[in-house]
Amino acid sequence: MKEILHVMMPMLNEKQQRFLMGSCAKAMGHGGIAVVNEATGAARTTIKAGIDEIESGQTADPESSDRIRKAGAGRKTAQEKNPGLYEKIEEIVRNSTYGSPMTVLTWTTMSLRKIAAELKQYGYEVSQNIVSRALEELGYSKQQNQKNLQVGEPHPDRDAQFRFINEKAKEFLEAGDPVISIDTKKKELIGNFKNNGSEYRKERDPRQVLDHDFALPELGKVAPCGVYVLNNNTGFVNLGTDHDTSEFAAESICRWWYTVGIHTFPNAKRIYINSDGGGSNRPRGLQWKYQLQQIADITNLEIHMSHFPPGTSKWNKIEHRMFCYITKNWQGKQLVDIETVVNLISSTTTSKGLKVKCVVDTNKYELKQQVTDEQAESISLEECDQFGKWNYIIRPNK
Repeated sequence: MKEILHVMMPMLNEKQQRFLMGSCAKAMGHGGIAVVNEATGAARTTIKAGIDEIESGQTADPESSDRIRKAGAGRKTAQEKNPGLYEKIEEIVRNSTYGSPMTVLTWTTMSLRKIAAELKQYGYEVSQNIVSRALEELGYSKQQNQKNLQVGEPHPDRDAQFRFINEKAKEFLEAGDPVISIDTKKKELIGNFKNNGSEYRKERDPRQVLDHDFALPELGKVAPCGVYVLNNNTGFVNLGTDHDTSEFAAESICRWWYTVGIHTFPNAKRIYINSDGGGSNRPRGLQWKYQLQQIADITNLEIHMSHFPPGTSKWNKIEHRMFCYITKNWQGKQLVDIETVVNLISSTTTSKGLKVKCVVDTNKYELKQQVTDEQAESISLEECDQFGKWNYIIRPNK
């Protein structure tokens, strides 16, 4: 009997082993469980379970023939044993997270030990291995130290400004007020031009495109000005056909508000806007602030504005939560006309539920407009106590 068990056990799955041990123990009668236990090292409860399964006729049950264990058997996952664990881990690492604007990867600077220790404060007793698996499933990866390309020395107040933006955004989100990230991407050529990336086609049948990248006067270029809403992971793109100006950026925000925002946030009295510190929405000068005043007066919203420090525009949420996916969606595809661009932008989605709406803006926007003294006096601006040049509030004129 011992020789049979020794030869057969390694060849069987867990369920078959229980049946074999149960059959042998049952055949030996009194003391059989002890003999099989000594021969195999299996727990007496496992051998007894095999006997019970045989006597209950489970060996002939067609519904359980393919199942090794009972339904619901097996160790529960850490997530099942600790509801809300993954959400808490992501909340902890979010403040120390980096992310490349060109990929969907994120990585954290916190050690597994520190995360596990902080989780303990919230009542989660989990090991570092569980934290490691959770981070991997959440899309984080362990990375070597890597220099972030930035022109010049990092601004000494960079991290402090990041923390200010994070805390203020958290306050608005908890209050249910809109938090948006805005940016205008580089202009895209319209026409049968090469677009980086690849697409599936029949072998040896690449799509033929123009051999130059000069704009076609009859088609021109488009400037995608985007609004990404942190509250609900949605996006809006105002596809301009003229110049990229402060007025164009402000018009894009207004279009988002009256197309989507006012219906999503019907009770909102204020809005928090994040953007980089260059281009048409730079904090220096009055043009951008005057345009924000126009938004405040038109929408009757209190505008809270924060700019990212110099050289850090790639950390703007819209870069790696919306625009990178739009770029990925149209890679390898020719932007032959404006309708194609609108369709490609509008069809951009992600596994986390990103939805993007796109509209076309054919308005004309003059370059180098000057703010008059009268217009400057109409700006109702209050600088925040911390980094007032980057953070300020503009209230509607009553």
